[in-house]
Amino acid sequence: MNPILSRHAVDISGVVIGGSAPIAVQSMTNTDTADIAATVAQIGRLYEAGSELVRITVNNDSAARAVPYIVEQLEKRDCPVPIIGDFHFNGHKLLRQHDACARALAKYRINPGNVGRGKKRDSQFSEMIEMACRYGKPVRIGVNWGSLDQQLLANLLTRNANLADPLSLQQINRQAVIDSALESAAFAEDIGLAANRIVISCKMSRVPDLVDVYQSLAQSCQYALHLGLTEAGMGDQGVVASSTALAILLNQGIGDTIRISLTPEPGAQREREVKVAQQILQSLDIRSFAPSVTACPGCGRTTSESFQVLARQIQQELDASMPAWKHRYPGVETMKVAVMGCVVNGPGESKHANIGISLPGTGEQPVAPVYEDGCKTVTLKGDNIAAEFIGLVKTYVQTHYRSN
Repeated sequence: MNPILSRHAVDISGVVIGGSAPIAVQSMTNTDTADIAATVAQIGRLYEAGSELVRITVNNDSAARAVPYIVEQLEKRDCPVPIIGDFHFNGHKLLRQHDACARALAKYRINPGNVGRGKKRDSQFSEMIEMACRYGKPVRIGVNWGSLDQQLLANLLTRNANLADPLSLQQINRQAVIDSALESAAFAEDIGLAANRIVISCKMSRVPDLVDVYQSLAQSCQYALHLGLTEAGMGDQGVVASSTALAILLNQGIGDTIRISLTPEPGAQREREVKVAQQILQSLDIRSFAPSVTACPGCGRTTSESFQVLARQIQQELDASMPAWKHRYPGVETMKVAVMGCVVNGPGESKHANIGISLPGTGEQPVAPVYEDGCKTVTLKGDNIAAEFIGLVKTYVQTHYRSN
């Protein structure tokens, strides 16, 4: 297997992806873009949750007209998140007819399979790339296996049928996605878009397909790569599938920006996909976003719910404190807190954390030793162990992380 090639660094209004830049987290709104107030509000929530890039749908004239006002309001709210326009079918017309939209967006997303059919495809794709060149905008060429260029797929199937050892339909689909992305990127470069203004994504809905496609891409091009499992599903299904696929690739050094495409529950907030993306990166020790809490799963030695309650309280306190802490205490996002339930692993796990507590299990002495950076500092007793330990965590933050 060839080594993974280095990636071009792409600057998206100050957020750099690729090169040596940290892997960026992005998300997408599900509001009607023409509803400026709702879209701005949702983008604000996604940004506060940690989304570093936000994509919005630009599907009609009303949406295109709304884009510059959305960007303007975000600037007034001091919400400096780059906004990406998602175009399908009529993107060439919208960019041509709405100059303010074309200027306001930080990046364009183009799906080669939905640009046009036949002879129109190349001219309409060219028109969008020319607009990107005119206004200095990077472009994500985002191929989706559910909307493949049918002519390209038909050509591959025809050639495959004549092979002595033909590929399976699944292999053909994978190759079609890759070919669509790379051929479109090469065409964009021919038109005049620089390689360091191009991001590629090849979205699949099955984990093995996604892994195979991106492993091939990583070895065959230097374009920045956006990772995401499309149509991942709802709830645990979507989280597990996305986490499995992206963890494999990220652990191999593949991927420059990620999105977790979760189907939200009716009425649920969109921010969960941002948090899942952050947790994947943090679990792999790629980036840190918030202090982590290590807690044991519990067993017959921990029939009391004390450690479960304390772990939840600690997590809630950390979540509530982080908006202020991340500005006042740089590095606090790397802090590790342990809340353990008995003597089996409690002291050991607590010593490995920055600050940890080992609560008494069933039948153990009613005492809870606290460890800071591997050393026992105090033993808590009584009915206020939770409050006292939370206080110790806050003191640790104040004394161990430089305050601005």
